[in-house]
Amino acid sequence: MSIATGTIRLAIVDDHAMLRQGLRSVLEREPDLLVVGEASSENEAEAMVAAASPDVVMLDLKLSAGSEYEGLALCAKLSAKYPTLGLLILTTFLDEDLVVRAVHAGARGYVVKDVDTTELVRAIRAVSGGESAFDSRTAAAVVRSISGHGAHRGNLTDRELDVLRLLAAGLSNNKIGEKLFISATTAKFHVSNIMRKLEVSRRAEAVYAASKRGLI
Repeated sequence: MSIATGTIRLAIVDDHAMLRQGLRSVLEREPDLLVVGEASSENEAEAMVAAASPDVVMLDLKLSAGSEYEGLALCAKLSAKYPTLGLLILTTFLDEDLVVRAVHAGARGYVVKDVDTTELVRAIRAVSGGESAFDSRTAAAVVRSISGHGAHRGNLTDRELDVLRLLAAGLSNNKIGEKLFISATTAKFHVSNIMRKLEVSRRAEAVYAASKRGLI
């Protein structure tokens, strides 16, 4: 079967088969989304990603009845092995520490399972395009984490840290400008400076680089 240009190849990792099937059914109604693989465990997921080459992997944090959040370890492994892979956490756990740990593990987005279909699809598309995708609840955790580590700012200015906080929340240049009462052009200039100083080429990578350098 040929795949249309622009189609987002999506993989679902969750230990509940009915949920995977339901997500596949709903998401494949979108003309630009195609589910190319499913997995229920960490080992299955690693093999599936290697075989199916998805653009985005949507994964839960808990992949068994155990107490550990296997999804975090899987996220970190996939992020290290496939740096351009979009990793989106889809889980029932709305916990500030888990959100921040997921970002540290390489997730570009974090949404809770009670999110509506429209917002989930928007998050998948954002992550596929290299952007970050956090809803209003999870974005707040990332912003608070950044704010709490302001002393470790590296060589970023106060204004650049302000922009970074909004960047982590997934805001566009226009929205950043509105929040900070600056023009979208000025916001874009600050974003470019942040990426240059953090030695990255994409907006989402700036958030991850900032976390690794102690800014998050």
